Amino acid sequence: MARAIQLAWKGLYTTDPNPRVGCVLVRDGQVIGEGYHVRAGEGHAEVNALAQAGDARGATAYVTLEPCSHYGRTPPCAKGLVDAGVTRVVAAMVDPNPEVAGRGLQILRDAGIAAESGLLEAQARELNPGFLSRMEKQRPFIRVKLAMSADGRTAMASGESKWITGSEARADVQQLRARSSAILTGLGSILLDDSALTVRPEELSAAVRAKIDKPAPLRVVLDTQLRMPSGARITDGSSPTLICHGPVSAQPVSSSELTYQQVPLNAQGLDLHWLVEYLAAERGVNELLVETGATLAGAFLQAGLVDELWVYMAPKLLGSNARPLLQLPFDTMAEAQALKLKDLRQFGDDVRFIWQTS
Repeated sequence: MARAIQLAWKGLYTTDPNPRVGCVLVRDGQVIGEGYHVRAGEGHAEVNALAQAGDARGATAYVTLEPCSHYGRTPPCAKGLVDAGVTRVVAAMVDPNPEVAGRGLQILRDAGIAAESGLLEAQARELNPGFLSRMEKQRPFIRVKLAMSADGRTAMASGESKWITGSEARADVQQLRARSSAILTGLGSILLDDSALTVRPEELSAAVRAKIDKPAPLRVVLDTQLRMPSGARITDGSSPTLICHGPVSAQPVSSSELTYQQVPLNAQGLDLHWLVEYLAAERGVNELLVETGATLAGAFLQAGLVDELWVYMAPKLLGSNARPLLQLPFDTMAEAQALKLKDLRQFGDDVRFIWQTS
């Protein structure tokens, strides 16, 4: 199963909106076939492993996710395993997709195949935080990315912020963008930085560039009053862009790559809960990366919509007049947000923290 998980990671940048899945076929103690889901619309991991094996009769299949039981763009993998004559299937976890959810394992058992799940489940869940969140919580897995100085500041009072971190840290951010289904920002970031929110291939290693062949992540801009300037780089048509706004009468910027979605309002502005549920249900967004300023980042955190904070800290001091990391109007220690450190590593002179919010 460890090998199947290793294979599944090869689909890190390409399977969206499908889950990343790996499969290994073993017979008489020997691996006879292995495969992983390369990209949506193509063969699933089990299909690719069976194709490599040729003859899988009497084999055991180790697969990181329960074999699918329904017809989509490809036939059900559970039936393919039955037809191939495997005698045992071990899944790392049951598929939370309501269209599967145990049905794949039941098809195998009904055919007389020994089927079980739970082996290395925690490691298998790490493969697909977004897909699992979309199925279990009906929203994407949400990461907020921020860059700060050693004194917790993100920009000078004027808004000047380029560059807080060095090239190695910025290259890591490009990899994070590349694995994301969508990248979200607010209009303020567009007006201040003219952000493009694209993946910059020149900042990626050759090995990573070779793996990325999916369409660019969906760009999502929160523009409540439709004040997007017509010359903004994000309107250039280089990748699909969704402009989310409130009820307004203003005329939207015309572009073949821009689409518009009205979002309900609440006391804080655009309803973020409604928005992320829409992105999951209607746009198939698994992993949402929020790259924005202190106010909107703080709003996501206060709404309970942040799974991980990715914070890049530079060895610099910007001073007390500079802008804070997050706008969180707390008054008492009882309001403090507890975080759990998931990962800590260095990129050049900068340090990256990954904090889980629960």
